[in-house]
Amino acid sequence: MNKTLIVCLASFGLFACSKESPPPAATTAPPAEPTAQQASPSEQLDAVLAAQSDADKARYAARHPKEMLEFFEVKPGMTVVDTLPGDVWFAGILADYLGPQGKVIAADYSKEMWQLFGDYSPKPEEKAKWAAEFTSKMEAKRGADDAAVVAVHFSEIPDDLAGTADVILVSRAVHHWMRMEDKGQWMTKALADMNKMLKPGGIVGVEAHRAPEAASDAWAKGDQGYVKQSAVVAAFEKAGFELVEASEINANPKDQPTEKDFVWRLPPTLATSQNDPELKAKMEAIGESDRMTLKFRKKAAA
Repeated sequence: MNKTLIVCLASFGLFACSKESPPPAATTAPPAEPTAQQASPSEQLDAVLAAQSDADKARYAARHPKEMLEFFEVKPGMTVVDTLPGDVWFAGILADYLGPQGKVIAADYSKEMWQLFGDYSPKPEEKAKWAAEFTSKMEAKRGADDAAVVAVHFSEIPDDLAGTADVILVSRAVHHWMRMEDKGQWMTKALADMNKMLKPGGIVGVEAHRAPEAASDAWAKGDQGYVKQSAVVAAFEKAGFELVEASEINANPKDQPTEKDFVWRLPPTLATSQNDPELKAKMEAIGESDRMTLKFRKKAAA
């Protein structure tokens, strides 16, 4: 036998002289730690809603926040505009739900339009500082996992927000634009701003107090809070949006307003029954208003 081969076999074993490395020694690897499955968007939304105050959760049965946000296709990581934002509805919920990759654009009515509200008009200097104050307030309570929040006024949408929004929420806000359309085309201007902010194919989710279609146009133009669903659809379609779907999430067949009624007679405002327990009970039995829930999509450029 070749001496070299003998030395190799004796001193190093069979694989020592091979050009290939020997196989690794067999070991028993510890079992891999199970990876926690990331919560689904629905589960994340559940957690955010469960963390709200008892007073806010008490309104879930009337406001349907989970059903609404899912119907409007809002998901973590998106940029979402909230019209007439509040600490909870919907800016506060969105800030928690959209997460650190998301963004909330809090959008108030035009400062000029606010001056048309008569006795309810805020002082101009108050609206002049609203955007900075709202942003500061939301930033002060922002957690590490929350979305950033910026605040703007309609009619003053900066160019850097153009084409950035995935979804625009218009909850209980359309009626004021519609009732003031003849005082400055405020509905037309607002729809143009929505078009500016939305990405192609982006969604506008509308929740509005629904007037009976048989009601007069004069009563149903928004002064009493109610507007016709057909009129809302017509305004959006004229502005270049397409109606994707209508939902009855917020329908309330108990609310059958006449032309002597305004929406604020109902909860949560109960404007006409503060000193009338019997009437208050009657209004509470009706519940919050009957509302349309409409999903529009911005048409892609031809």
